[in-house]
Amino acid sequence: MRVVSGKLKGRRFSPPASFKARPTTDQARESLFNILNNLISFEDLEVLDLFGGTGAMSYEFASRGALSVTTVEKSFPHFKYIITTCETFGLTDTIKVVKADVFKYLQKENRPYSLIFADPPFSLPELKELPSIIINSKALQSSGLFILEHGPDNNFENHPNFWQQRNYGKVNFSFFQQK
Repeated sequence: MRVVSGKLKGRRFSPPASFKARPTTDQARESLFNILNNLISFEDLEVLDLFGGTGAMSYEFASRGALSVTTVEKSFPHFKYIITTCETFGLTDTIKVVKADVFKYLQKENRPYSLIFADPPFSLPELKELPSIIINSKALQSSGLFILEHGPDNNFENHPNFWQQRNYGKVNFSFFQQK
């Protein structure tokens, strides 16, 4: 895997084969960030990356100049890997890694973020409720953007905060905004 763009463009990272995460492909990440380049200013961005996995999305946001990135990951091996990679890439001032259950974290989080990205397991039982949980939490700024990565079996077009969806094979990104 590699960082697609920004100051770390081309830097490679290789999660252990034992990882149970399904990382977002380089191509899907690049497509998502091409969309985001036209929507937001990365320099002012405070990002919450939920279900951190390999940390790939956090590295992309930090590489492109995000002000801060908080990554939440429940699995200890994944949490440790993200910390080690942040140290290797020199991102410890930008990325804060939290070992926690995402749903418990959201109940306690009072800091509002300008962008929340979530890449949960596609089989997560709470996947359909996740947009409402995020929108109703105190974690998303009133002008913030929530992006959910999900499989092709889910459709969120009827959610009241749905804005748009982009499909990249088996990877889908649904965008939500506060109304």
